[in-house]
Amino acid sequence: QVQLVESGGGLVQAGGSLRLSCAASGRTFSSYAMGWFRHAPGKQRELVARISGGEVIYYQDSVKGRFTISRDNAKNTVYLEMTGLKPEDTGVYLCYAVKFGLVYWGQGSQVTVSS
Repeated sequence: QVQLVESGGGLVQAGGSLRLSCAASGRTFSSYAMGWFRHAPGKQRELVARISGGEVIYYQDSVKGRFTISRDNAKNTVYLEMTGLKPEDTGVYLCYAVKFGLVYWGQGSQVTVSS
């Protein structure tokens, strides 16, 4: 059974940092693209960052220079290091893994940034 289990969300003040982790199990994910979407209240879900199996990385413009995505294939885990957090970064962060159109989702982690 494939599972993506997220951890690391929480409440932080503006300017603070958090690290999200997404641990995958049930198969080897080294060739999957993995990343994070964000769903903020009243807004559409948006892609925040993505890392391919070949470690090609994409960031949404609003997080460039503040967020860093990385993966540890030996641990089947992807990380999102978030620094310089802003209130507009608040939302539920959803980890995903995709290959050939087959998508797996994590359970979501709430990140709340207070001003």
